[in-house]
Amino acid sequence: MMTQGASVHASAVRVGARAVLIRGPSGAGKSRLALDLILAGRAGQLPQAVLVGDDRVHLDTVAGELRVRPVPELAGLIEVRGLGIRHCDFVEEAIVGLIADLAAPDAERLPPPEALSIHLNGVMIPRIPIGNGYAPLPLIAAALITTASSGALQPSDDCGKRFGNHISPNIATD
Repeated sequence: MMTQGASVHASAVRVGARAVLIRGPSGAGKSRLALDLILAGRAGQLPQAVLVGDDRVHLDTVAGELRVRPVPELAGLIEVRGLGIRHCDFVEEAIVGLIADLAAPDAERLPPPEALSIHLNGVMIPRIPIGNGYAPLPLIAAALITTASSGALQPSDDCGKRFGNHISPNIATD
């Protein structure tokens, strides 16, 4: 079953098998985080990372999964501050496995468990609220290569290999 979604102001990058949906107000750094994820994937610090869409993406729920795709007018384009709009490899669709909320008003040093997930389009998705002044890439990378256990972060078996995706079954690189 498919739930019709909408075009939203966000960027998305597929990292491994799942996409990171990057939300936040204008100027919060969505495009910068998207580019940082792509570069970290190319450097081998994360699984391969490919742009889904920058600035606006389309969300749909299909068979209980939140799917993201670029809006046609912006497919394959990314804003690089200081260089302008650039062409970039992209994928036409990905399943969202993690949401990064930039400039999140509920960001905390030790967020409560309820802040670390969100219902979006009828699907529960892991979420990272990121406050102003914090570099988002290390938080996203940490979420992708660690797992929460008893309230403390414990390395997964793949942490030593610098990749893995064990924040939840929703984002596991299956």
